[in-house]
Amino acid sequence: MSARPDPSCQLYLVTPPRIDPAAFASPLAAALDAGPVAAVQLRLKDADDDTIRAACDRLRPLVQARDVAFILNDRPDLAAAFGCDGVHIGQNDADYPSARAAVGSGAIVGVTCHASRHLAMVAAEAGADYVAFGTFYPTTTKAAMYRADIDLLSWWSAVMTVPCVAIGGITVDNASPLAAAGADFLAVCGGVWAHPEGPAAAVRAFARLFEAAGAD
Repeated sequence: MSARPDPSCQLYLVTPPRIDPAAFASPLAAALDAGPVAAVQLRLKDADDDTIRAACDRLRPLVQARDVAFILNDRPDLAAAFGCDGVHIGQNDADYPSARAAVGSGAIVGVTCHASRHLAMVAAEAGADYVAFGTFYPTTTKAAMYRADIDLLSWWSAVMTVPCVAIGGITVDNASPLAAAGADFLAVCGGVWAHPEGPAAAVRAFARLFEAAGAD
């Protein structure tokens, strides 16, 4: 994942919360080959360690071979053990210092900050590689307890150098305002995997959107 000062927005893919890794490998590869992707987050909620290991073993080499960061959700210990490029932690997961200690100084640690400027400032000052704000739009991927305002992205991009990720219900149709407001990355799940023309078409559409936003 590239950090600022790159002014362009980038795509950050999030896997569905339940997948068959063998079956998912093909659409994931097609998506990654369709256009630029900065990172893939493996997000398997309520999965046991063996299930996460199997998914990492199947999908991580596919992602990393394309020079895309492979991020594990929630579990710094498993991210380090299974060769991931980093971990994404929520406010109810491991705290930043313990996550950093687990994955090491060279790995990526991203932190969910909901709609809170305070939480984001704390995470950035601690050393987080990115902060994630959301949700911005209604989503069925997970229960949304917080709603973030697009102005939050504009404020963050104006005052901070740590990259920010926008997440929550993002699709090709509603992504433009987030990119224009200063989001460095758009974390997308259903907007890619449930796209009516398929994941590859969604990635191509996001690439066109980011190119147009960068030309403005």
